Amino acid sequence: MLDKRILKAEEVLKKEKENVNKEYRLGYHIMAPANWINDPNGLIQYKGEYHAFYQHHPYDENWGPMHWGHVKSKDLVNWEHCPVALAPGDEFDKGGCFSGSAVEDDGNLVLIYTGHNYIDKEKDIFFENQNIAVSKDGGITFEKYENNPVIAKPPVDSIHHFRDPKVWKHEDKWYMVVGNSTKDNIGRVILYTSSDLYKWDYVGTLATSKGELGYMWECPDFFKLGDKYVLSFSPQGIEKKDGKYPNLFQTGYIVGDYDYSNNKFEHGTFNEFDNGHDFYAVQTFLDDKGRRIAIGWMDMWESDMPTKKDGWCGALTLPRELTLSSDNKIMMNPVEELKALREECILQEENIDVYENKSYELKTNERMMELNITFDLSEFDADKVGVKIKGSEEEELSLNYNKDISELILECSKCGKNKDGARKAILNKQEEFSLRIFIDRSSVEVFVNNGEATMTSRIYPKNKFDELEIYSNGNGAKIKCIEVWKLRDVWK
Repeated sequence: MLDKRILKAEEVLKKEKENVNKEYRLGYHIMAPANWINDPNGLIQYKGEYHAFYQHHPYDENWGPMHWGHVKSKDLVNWEHCPVALAPGDEFDKGGCFSGSAVEDDGNLVLIYTGHNYIDKEKDIFFENQNIAVSKDGGITFEKYENNPVIAKPPVDSIHHFRDPKVWKHEDKWYMVVGNSTKDNIGRVILYTSSDLYKWDYVGTLATSKGELGYMWECPDFFKLGDKYVLSFSPQGIEKKDGKYPNLFQTGYIVGDYDYSNNKFEHGTFNEFDNGHDFYAVQTFLDDKGRRIAIGWMDMWESDMPTKKDGWCGALTLPRELTLSSDNKIMMNPVEELKALREECILQEENIDVYENKSYELKTNERMMELNITFDLSEFDADKVGVKIKGSEEEELSLNYNKDISELILECSKCGKNKDGARKAILNKQEEFSLRIFIDRSSVEVFVNNGEATMTSRIYPKNKFDELEIYSNGNGAKIKCIEVWKLRDVWK
């Protein structure tokens, strides 16, 4: 039986869905039926199905009292909406059900989330705690634990920032990391342990900065990848420096060695996950194939969000498999299942030469495409090569690679991002340079050199992309191979 607050939210979403303008609705990404979403929550494979929850305001296209929206899938490609999982309003979560995670315990799906509670909303004075909700019907409806909160207060050396629990089990004990801020306004991640998920003991700080990584570390995640441990988090308050950190907030990771016996995490420096405009609050899970899969929020705080006028706002990225390189950098690539999106092969060719006055051009006329392009750099006499994806009225999305400095620039200023439209990634020098590009109606995700870098941005073209152009300067370059696929709309 659904809670009356959830029934009300579902009724509103059913009506609002009919009024959504579908011009920029994505064809193969996770979205709510209508209105606002942000962080992914509770990513898990449970009883043969993949579940993804997300921060959701079902009553408005702007951020508001946070609920948990919910989708599930058997294959990471075709998703279906489930009823809203959590609604705020209880004594411990009056201001919102903020981000968290999901685990399986005794056959039940359990959500662990932050209760957000305002003391003075106008002045943004609040307190936060950690809570539990349990599903006993296979992960569709959830009942909040009668003795919530399970962690009522942060450590005494903290301020009010205390949120986004990520929980996992190691041997016979449960572990929880939480984003936190000290009284000196320094971001950190803290650790708790439990034998039963309901009574938690504070262990201490897992990792912290010296002030250079912002005042708050949101959405932490801690996991083993290869033979190393990774702490990912979304720091708030890092200043732009030397061309780095161009977005309002960042999402990145540190890699190191961890000893469970003494909570000692020795790690390297902070690296960003993604070099685009719109990637935040990433969360990961382990599936039954042994893959560490990540999904992020495909938007950015305080950025232009044109779809609000259409009755919806926010989406999640494609699922990405994580691996670790030999130099301890995380590689992200689309999960193998996404090949099932391919509906029609528009082009497959090999060994194409392009010159300063001889670009390669292809008519496309699509809004949902996958493009795979590999350049042979051993026969690369040009110092610059690029890809332009063009629409009418001079609309254009471009990727420009400078061989001399190994720099790739994503340019979206002619595709809906009129302000601050460019982002860049610095790459290693290699014999080949490859791009795998996913275009949905209002997004682009670029995977460079088999995951060496990714660039994720929301775009807002007014028309279909009708032409692909690959170009170079100087004496030219060789396209080793190119594939272009039309992708299907899983939401219809």
